[in-house]
This record gives sequence, structure tokens and C-alpha cells, in this order.
Amino acid sequence: MYSNKENVNILTALMVAHSIHHVVVCPGSRNAPLVHNFTVCTDITTYSVTDERSAGFYALGLMQALDTPVAVCVTSGTALLNLFPAVAEAFYQHRPLIILSADRPQAWIGQLDGQTLPQQHVFGRFVSRSVDLPEVPGHNPEGKDDEWLKTQRWYCNRLVNEALCDVSTSRLSTIPVHINIPITEPLATFTVESLPNERVIHYHDTVTSVDESVVSELAEAVRQAHRPMMVIGQYLRFTEDDLPIFRALEAHMPVLYEPLAGPKGGKSFDEVLYHHGDVESYHPDFVLYGGDTIVSKRLRQFLRQGEKEIWEISEDGEIHDAFQGLNRVVHGNLRMILQKLAALLGNIPSDNLSADYMKGWKQSLQRQQALRDTFNPDYSQMAVVRHFEGLLEDFDDYRDGNVAVHYANSISIRLANIYAHHRVYCNRGVNGIEGSVSTAAGFSLGTDRQVFLVTGDLSFFYDSNALWNESLGGNLRILLLNNGGGGIFHQLPIAKNSPEAIPAVAGHHHTTAKGLCESYDIRYLCASYKKQFREALQHFFSVSSDRPVLLEVFTHREEDTQMMKAYYRSTI
Repeated sequence: MYSNKENVNILTALMVAHSIHHVVVCPGSRNAPLVHNFTVCTDITTYSVTDERSAGFYALGLMQALDTPVAVCVTSGTALLNLFPAVAEAFYQHRPLIILSADRPQAWIGQLDGQTLPQQHVFGRFVSRSVDLPEVPGHNPEGKDDEWLKTQRWYCNRLVNEALCDVSTSRLSTIPVHINIPITEPLATFTVESLPNERVIHYHDTVTSVDESVVSELAEAVRQAHRPMMVIGQYLRFTEDDLPIFRALEAHMPVLYEPLAGPKGGKSFDEVLYHHGDVESYHPDFVLYGGDTIVSKRLRQFLRQGEKEIWEISEDGEIHDAFQGLNRVVHGNLRMILQKLAALLGNIPSDNLSADYMKGWKQSLQRQQALRDTFNPDYSQMAVVRHFEGLLEDFDDYRDGNVAVHYANSISIRLANIYAHHRVYCNRGVNGIEGSVSTAAGFSLGTDRQVFLVTGDLSFFYDSNALWNESLGGNLRILLLNNGGGGIFHQLPIAKNSPEAIPAVAGHHHTTAKGLCESYDIRYLCASYKKQFREALQHFFSVSSDRPVLLEVFTHREEDTQMMKAYYRSTI
């Protein structure tokens, strides 16, 4: 029988899955569930050492002899600190020591309870990763729902996988990791008959060269899938020269990306999912993910549903389980790996590929793009951005490749995803509203290209000090969408459920940029209705200026919200 502590069982199962078969155990009560599991698990050999200072070095010696990762398990409190000399030695020997520490519940840390101290991150830079496992109940506590339990279990599984992947033999860097396991009483209940069947994340390090065997395995996974899909997040290294890679991959699977990744804009997949996200035939059974963040929350929620195999190509080497089902991570150059993958797959789709699946996605994306082009919004932020993007395509500098377009976060980047036919720059690392103006302004100082920024009012006023710079020139043009507050908040449930709070949540205001432009010597244009904004946009593009130009377009929040809803309702 195994412990009834689910985080301990998840840890034990994944240690076996990651081929961690040797554990040095030290005495103690808080770590009793851990020691019990390791002792009764036939795939793990335990070595009992009383003194933690010695136990750490025992584990080091075992690693030297076996040339494999070894774990050392201690109880809570100062027992953990006694491992520090061995951890430091393992760090400088580049040995994959796994430190497993039992801990008291977080609520009791610093409350004068026995054997308690802050155990998270105690080893600092001497470990590559320090994770603190959540306590996962075997059933739903009162007041919790199934989604909460699913998230807790996924989180615990992910943390253990991340830590154990760090000491995998496929990683180039092998230094210690620390896994801290809070355990509540009772400690000595062993009623679980078998370890759980845990999702395992496998790691492949191809950072020094593209490992042909790994790419071949990836190509085979695509061929074996009935409904494969490629998703590309924000990625600035693709150019128009890479479009053949996209076309080659699209012969084998839908390739979904936003203007943050595509050199010629993105795909209208968010609108497709609005109508077909619950249709089983649109769901993939294999997903290949690369790049950074995706703007579309609808896509993230869609890909978290159902059972599927998920691979990630990770340029930074980190594990990003964005869709809560990651199975394999390939550490390497995304562009290079996709180029190799496209060559291996060739032009002939696999016999396993579902024709209905491919036809459904292809036709839906094409129809949506056609409907987007014919949808003519009334005066609103949608109408302004649609007209801006249309004029941009006729702009001489754009056709000559001498334009860079930045969008601020929130509603602005979502409008870009609808209308932009070019690469879009946006601060989607953390997705905050601060710094959008400064980033575009800084970009304009480093290029002779014409730099456009489309921004909402909160993002603009929050970062308006970016214009307090005499070095800025006329190659910076700012299109300011001002509807008196954070428009996207009016599309969220809080707008309906708490109308009293929405003015504060959305940051309602009556501010304009005119005075700021006068103070900072910025050429100021404005518009408040359809005919006026069309004329102002023409002037915005054509006016000659040695200082930045700002066009402020005033719209109404309610109309902006209703127009966005009307657009999605009018889609396929």
C-alpha cells in the first residue's frame, strides 16, 4: 500500500517514469510518507543514512559510481539545511542531485511550530530549479469543483516533471534540483493500492544542433496523427522567406498563428473557434507548439480540452505547459526544426490524416477571412483600425518594407489579430499595458523606418512620459483610440455581474492627449466621427513632420463593445 498523500504518490510515480531509481533516505516523521513510498516501491532502491550532512555526500558518491541522478530525502526544518555542503559540492561537480524535503503546511511557517522554517529556495543559485508542490486531495474538499481539483493535480504533475527534466540525461546542464513537499497530518495512513498513472514530460536537448532522430520522431508523430495541428505563438524571427515552410506544413495540418508570429499577418482562428470550438471534428489529437504567448484565450481553452499528444519546440529550454497536456519538449531553434520537419514530411499528406478535419479547418478559415473583409463596422474602434490597416497597405513605405507596426495590449492587439496583414510588434511577454508607447518610441530611435503605434487610451496615458524625449522624430506616428476607459473590460462578465464596479475596473476618464502633445511638441490631430476620422487618417499618413504625429480618435465604449460582438456573431 502507498501513502494517501497524493502529491507524494505523484512524485513517486514520476520518479520511476524519469528513471530515478536510487534514494538516500534520512529519519524523520514529516518525511515518513515519502520514505514509506520509496521503500515499498519495487522500482526504487533506498539507502538509509541518519546524518543529513553525511547523507548528501552518500548520494554524491552513488552518482559518481552509477553515473545517474540520485535523490536524497530529508524531513522538515534544519534537516534540510544540513544538506547544503553536499549540494554546493554537487553543483560544482555538475552532478544531478535531487533534494526531496518534506515540509510543514505553509500556514504554520513562522508560527513558532516545531521544525518549521521557510524551505522554498533555500539553496539559491546552487540549484537549477526549486519547486514547492501543492497538496492534492484525493477528493474534492467542500466548496471546490472538479476544475479546481484538476488544476491542482495538473500543477503538481507539471512541477515534478519540470524538476526531473532538469536532471534528465538529455539536458546539457546537470546541477541539483530541489523539490519541497508540504505534508499535513495524519502522516502514517497508507491505503492507496497502486501509484497513479501520471503524464510524463520527456525532454530532448537539440540546442547545439538539430538532432535528426528527434525531428524524425516528430515527423512520425505528425504522420500517425489523425487530426494534427501546429500552433505558433509570438515569434519575431520568421521572415517572408520562411513562407514556404508554412505552406509545406499546411499540407499536413492546420497551422494557426497570429500577426505576432506570421510575417504576412495571422489566421482568423479565434473567430472559427467562437462558432466551432465545441465541435469534436475540429479538435486535434496531436499539437505541435512553438514560439511564445498566444493572445487568443479562446484557443488556449480549446486546446486544454480532451486527450491529445502535445509537443513543444522550446527555444529557451524551459517547459511551457500552456495547454495542460504537454508530453515532449524539444529544446532548439524553432525555425530550423520546422524547416527540417517540413522537408521530412514532404508534400504528400499521410494516409492517417482525416480529410474531413483538414477540409473543415481550411474552409472555415477561408470563409472567415472572406467575411472579415466584407464586414463593414459602424463608427467604432473596429472601423478605425480596419480603415487604418487598409490605408497602410496603400502606403508607399509599407509596400517598400519601410514600416514597422506596434500595437498596445488589451483591445488594440485583438483588433490587430482581426485586421493586420503584416507582422505586429506587441509587449506580449507579460501582456501589461505599461511601456507600449516607450517600446514603439525606442524602436523609432533605432530605425529609419516609419513606426506606427496603435494604442488604447489607458495604455497611452499610463506611458505618456515616453513622449518626454526631444530625440524623437517624425518617423513615429501614434493612433490613439480613446473611448474613455479600458474597453475590453466591458466585454467581460464583470460588466454584467457588477455594473457598479465597472467604472473603477475599466478606469473611466475624460482625458485627452491634446495638452500632452502641446507640452511635448507632438503634432496633434483628432477626430470624433466617421468622415472626420477618414480625412484625419489620410493626413496622418501623408503629413510631413520632424516630430512625432499623434491622431486621437474618440469613440463610444458602448458602440465599441456592441460592434465587436456583432462582428463575432456575423462570422461563420
